[in-house]
Amino acid sequence: MKKIVQGYSGLFAIAGVVAILDQWTKFWVHQNLRLGEVYRPDLWLTSIARFVHVKNAGAVFGLFQNFGGVITIFYFVVGAGILFYFPRVPPQDRLVRLSMGLYLGGAIGNLIDRLTYGYVTDFISLGVLPVFNIADFSISLGAVLFIAGILANEKRQKIRGGSSPTT
Repeated sequence: MKKIVQGYSGLFAIAGVVAILDQWTKFWVHQNLRLGEVYRPDLWLTSIARFVHVKNAGAVFGLFQNFGGVITIFYFVVGAGILFYFPRVPPQDRLVRLSMGLYLGGAIGNLIDRLTYGYVTDFISLGVLPVFNIADFSISLGAVLFIAGILANEKRQKIRGGSSPTT
């Protein structure tokens, strides 16, 4: 049992930090901005960066609006998949492990919103990008790092001439 807990400790630490940071920032938004209100910390940056309180009934970056139930199920399935596969990823595959923690933390952060409010609170607006939140950023970064980690593993294996350690 101790080995199992130790094996998941990094995953839960990363996911926990992401979920807490996500929920803390969303709490700040709920306390300080009315729905649709824009906060401009520095007026000259307004065209590049601002906070705007937005309801998101869709997925990351506002995709798939009004599919909240499907997205909620998807988060549960992906979370279960991460918990199942994480111990099978060798400890030296740090990038893949980090990506799983980031993705899990983001999924938890947005899942808390969905189960609490029925939607996700988005508030970070950068340039022309859709409005997003810390969880969305973490999910996106986790996906990019996962792909980078898999590609790096394949490259290492090709150099060594062996099979992938994650399969």
